[in-house]
Amino acid sequence: MKDYIKRISKHLRVLIVVAAVVLTSALFYGFTDNFFEITKNLDIFATLFKELNLYYVDETKPGDLMKKGIDAMLESLDPYTNYIPESEIEDYRFMTTGQYGGIGAQIRTKDSMIVIAEPYEGFAAQKAGLIAGDVILEVNGKSTKGKSTNDVSKILKGQPNTTVKLLIRRDGEKKPFEKVVTREEIKVKAVPYYGMINDKIGYINLTQFTENCTDEVREAFQALKNDNKMEALVLDLRSNPGGLLKEAVNLSNLFVDKGQLIVNTKGKVKEWSSSYKAQNPPLDTEIPIVVLVNSSSASASEIVSGTLQDLDRAAIVGQKSYGKGLVQTTRPLSYNAQLKVTTAKYYIPSGRCIQALDYSNRNEDGSVGKIPDSLISKFETVKKKRIVYDGGGITPDYAVEPRTLSPISKSLYDKMLIFDFATGYHQQHPALQSAREFVVTDELYNEFISFISNKEYDYTTSSEDLVEKFKSTAEKEKYFQAVKPEYEALKAKLMHNKNDDLAKFKDEIKELLKSEISSRYYYQKGRIEASMNTDPELKQALKVLGDKQIYASTFEKREVEKK
Repeated sequence: MKDYIKRISKHLRVLIVVAAVVLTSALFYGFTDNFFEITKNLDIFATLFKELNLYYVDETKPGDLMKKGIDAMLESLDPYTNYIPESEIEDYRFMTTGQYGGIGAQIRTKDSMIVIAEPYEGFAAQKAGLIAGDVILEVNGKSTKGKSTNDVSKILKGQPNTTVKLLIRRDGEKKPFEKVVTREEIKVKAVPYYGMINDKIGYINLTQFTENCTDEVREAFQALKNDNKMEALVLDLRSNPGGLLKEAVNLSNLFVDKGQLIVNTKGKVKEWSSSYKAQNPPLDTEIPIVVLVNSSSASASEIVSGTLQDLDRAAIVGQKSYGKGLVQTTRPLSYNAQLKVTTAKYYIPSGRCIQALDYSNRNEDGSVGKIPDSLISKFETVKKKRIVYDGGGITPDYAVEPRTLSPISKSLYDKMLIFDFATGYHQQHPALQSAREFVVTDELYNEFISFISNKEYDYTTSSEDLVEKFKSTAEKEKYFQAVKPEYEALKAKLMHNKNDDLAKFKDEIKELLKSEISSRYYYQKGRIEASMNTDPELKQALKVLGDKQIYASTFEKREVEKK
C-alpha cells in the first residue's frame, strides 16, 4: 500500500498539469461544438498518460514519454513542425540568431574521443590556444570517452564569462595538459567570406539567414564595389538552410526596387497571410548577379534565389534547390518550451510555391524526387515572361552536375586521415601562403601516400556493391550456380586496388588536402578560397558573368527546363 501511495505521489504533479490542460481546454473550447473532438481526445490522452505512469510494470520517465508522444504526433504533419523543450532552447536560439554562449569551436568524434575539428577564428577556443586536432580528454574533470558530440557540446556551452577546464591531448606533446577557457558570446558570421574572384567579379558567401545577415551582405557588397571596382557579383547560397523570413525579404530588397513584391504568405489563420514588399531604397538594381544554389539550399535561400529569378534580376547556377516553401512560427508553451509550427506557405513573385509536393519523395542527396508532369503548373517571370514551374525547389537557369566523392576519397575523409595529415603539416609548417595560391605538389602528395601506407581505410566501390547485390539476388532466385564463373571473373576485374585508385583520383584527393590544410591557417575562409580554382559551379558563374551576351540571353523569353 505504501508503494502504491508513493507511486501516486511521484506522478501527482504531472497529473495535475495534464488535468489543468484538459480543464482549461474544456473551458475554452467546450462551448463550441466544433471543438468537441479536441476536448474529447485531450481527455483520453490525459487518462491514458495517468494510467500508464501509475501502473506500468517498470518505472517510467514522464518527461521522456511526453516528448516522444509529442514528437510522434508532430511527425505525422510535416518535417518542420517541432516541439522545442526548454533544454534545447539555446540550440534553437543559435539557429535563428547565430549567437550562443560557449568556447567557439566545431567538434567531432574520432575513435570514441572528442576532437576539435575547427576553432572559430577570433573566439574563445582560438584565443586559448586550442587548435584543430586537439583531443578533449576531460571537461571539468569528467571523461569524454564514449560521449557524443551533443553531450559534450552541452557542457562546453554556458553563460559568457564563466570558465570551463579542459584536459587536452595534442600530437607532439609528451603528456596531456590543461586549458581553462573563458566562455563568451559566440556570434557566428552569416558571411564567413567575401572577396574578388578576378578583377571584375566579386563573391559573397552567405551561410545562414540569421538576425542582421542582410547588413553583413550589404557591408561586403559595398566593400567590394568601393575598394575593388566590382562589376558583377556571385552570391553563394549553396547549402544555406534558410532562417528568418524578414532577412530573406531584406536581402532581396538590396537588388530590387522599393515597392516590389518579394513574397506572399498564405495560411489558414488570416493573420499569417501577408504580402512582403521591398521597403527600402535598393543597393544596386543594375549589377549582373549569379546566385549559386544546390539541393541543400532551402527556405529563405529559395525565397531570395526564386525572387531574383522571377524578377529576371539574377541568373541561377547549380542544382535544383531543396523545395521548402513553408513558413514556421514559434508559439510559447508552458515551462519555457516552444512549438515551432508551420503556419503558412510562401509564394514568390511569379505566383509559384516552391514547396515539394511530397515531403518523403527525396533523392539520396536530399533533392526533390521526380514529380509527375500532371502535378506541375506553369508560371511566368514578372518582366521577361519566361516560363518557370512549381512542384518543388528552384530550377537553375544553368544546371551543373553535382560533384560526388570517389569511394577512396570518401573513406580517407571519413577515417580522418586527411584531417590528421593536415594537423601534422600545420605542426611542421608555422605559416602558409594564401589559401588560393597554395598548391599540393606531387612531392607533398607522395608524403600523404606514405603517411597512410600503414593506415586502415578500406572501402567498397559502387561497381563492387552492385556485383554483390547481383550475387545476393541470384542466390535467392536459385540462378547463382549457373553464373558463378562469370561472377567470379567480373568480381576479379572490378576488385579495387588502392594504389591504382590513389593515382586515378589524385586530383580529387589533392583538392581535399588543400582545403583541410588551408583551414588550419585561415579557418573557414581558407576552405572557401582553397576551392575557388576548381569549383565547377563557380566556373559556370564566371562563364555567365564574363560574357555579356550569355548573361543577357539568360533572360530571353524561354522555358526554364523542368528537371
